[in-house]
Amino acid sequence: MKAKTVQIDCPQCGHSLHLLLDYSQGDQDYFEECANCCHSIRITMHVDEERKKLTYRVNADDEQYY
Repeated sequence: MKAKTVQIDCPQCGHSLHLLLDYSQGDQDYFEECANCCHSIRITMHVDEERKKLTYRVNADDEQYY
């Protein structure tokens, strides 16, 4: 299993969380729930196999893009 533990801050309440990002399945877009405020946190991961690099983005589920 390819995995990495990261520390993030909830975009809703600012609570610090530890997440285990499992990137063995490649690029992913999924939701986690904040243990403090119970709001959804969107996690977007991109795996660059060529450079062996994992990038991830954390944002609130209610953000809108124009």
